[in-house]
Amino acid sequence: MEKIVINGGKPLNGEVSISGAKNAVVAIIPATILAQDVCRIENIPNISDVSMMIRILQQLGAGIKMINKNTLEIDTSTINSYMVSHSLTKHLRASYYLLGALLGRYGCARVAMPGGCDFGVRPIDLHIKGFELLGASVSIEENAIIDARSDMLTGSPIYLDQVSVGATINVMLAAVKAKGLTVIENAAKEPHIVDLANFLNSMGADIRGAGTDVIKIRGVDILHGCTYSIIPDQIEAGTYMVAAAATGGRVLVKNVIPKHLESITAKLIESGVHVEEYDDSVLIESTGRPKHCNIKTMPHPGFPTDMQPQISVLLSIADGTSIVSEGVWDNRFRYVEQLIRMGASISVDGKLAVIQGVERLKGAPIKADDLRAGAAMLIAGLCATGTTEIENIIHIDRGYEDVVEKFRLLGADIKRVTVEPISQIANIV
Repeated sequence: MEKIVINGGKPLNGEVSISGAKNAVVAIIPATILAQDVCRIENIPNISDVSMMIRILQQLGAGIKMINKNTLEIDTSTINSYMVSHSLTKHLRASYYLLGALLGRYGCARVAMPGGCDFGVRPIDLHIKGFELLGASVSIEENAIIDARSDMLTGSPIYLDQVSVGATINVMLAAVKAKGLTVIENAAKEPHIVDLANFLNSMGADIRGAGTDVIKIRGVDILHGCTYSIIPDQIEAGTYMVAAAATGGRVLVKNVIPKHLESITAKLIESGVHVEEYDDSVLIESTGRPKHCNIKTMPHPGFPTDMQPQISVLLSIADGTSIVSEGVWDNRFRYVEQLIRMGASISVDGKLAVIQGVERLKGAPIKADDLRAGAAMLIAGLCATGTTEIENIIHIDRGYEDVVEKFRLLGADIKRVTVEPISQIANIV
């Protein structure tokens, strides 16, 4: 077990380079199953979610070759199974993308219910609806195994009752080799949806409209291998942007697509932070206390729910009262309890948080409740006075590559330390 220890109150200064997008790579790796060929994927982030997805593909029979830290060659021609057990899916929400990929390749898939961050009920009914409209029969069997199968997937109009990134991706994966035309209406428009479509098209798929709310997929018989580079991670970039602002620092965030960051940039500017955009980087500079502002999370191009905990830390030390409204998930304010331990003044009512800014946070023992809450705890520790110890950091490692080293290079006093299990401590006593 490990924890992160931060001696806070120091402005971040310097440059940080952003890794490949977690939310794109966890869809693109399963998509390689459809090729039955060798795919070379570049700019892969070195995070635990990727490691778990690679483990799953290896168990299915795929050949994996590490070219370097951030480049993989995946040979899915040797895959010999369409079943994925709970022991592998329980740690990874994105494991449900294996349903669409295996169904698209074999016409059948048996995948255990996914795990991942727990911040509210996240049903897969829209995924199932999409598969059924493509001609598959889907059932949930004993031990929470999702069984999907079809003699022939056939293109169909599919209207998603609500915008869902997961359902949009899963339908895309299942539809690329289906007979005829599939039209997804009310589709999600996030950058990683576009990245997946570009990857599938590089393999020979025919997908148009990704990035809009109508995606058209004309099925093809065969997909082939390709070489592809993952887009930069907008949420990792946003996390460092907010960290620079919260600590009163000056940081150049490199290897980004500024257009993907527009909703985050707009709110930072509204809170009094100076932002300069370049071709593939953004400069964040903050010299005074941030101003209050209101946030409402929404599907892209709205403010991303995955940045809500991080921006709330900035607002907790802002001048005035801010209101944060969560428009995507039901239970994403669990981390507030940790910020209150550090002196924040926040009250939560359902999907609404009222934040009365305080002058400073104070270091305290806290924990990461989920991936993005963990990122928020890092920012809180960096801008707080005194020492902050963050436990349960396994969540942070799911989505942030070399996060301690990156912050250290920006001037943070931050380190990982090993924690002895309680049983061992008891034995010593």
